[in-house]
Amino acid sequence: MTLSDLPGRTPAIVESVQDHGPNDAIARRLRELGFVNGEEVQIVAKGPMGAEPLLVQVGFTRFALRRSEAARVRLRPNGASA
Repeated sequence: MTLSDLPGRTPAIVESVQDHGPNDAIARRLRELGFVNGEEVQIVAKGPMGAEPLLVQVGFTRFALRRSEAARVRLRPNGASA
């Protein structure tokens, strides 16, 4: 599952960020923002226009991401919430 597919307010764990080629600036920036293996993430809200941008919380920080950016973040279910 990817972050763009995650239902709102459903916690999940980041597994990886997909690179689209060498020196992928977007993937590098997502990792710098905290989208790293083991971090809990959830979608807090969705924008009105095509549900974009997505307001995403990773750890205690919130970011607005485009769906195309969120689709690069691979997730696994959060075992603690199941």
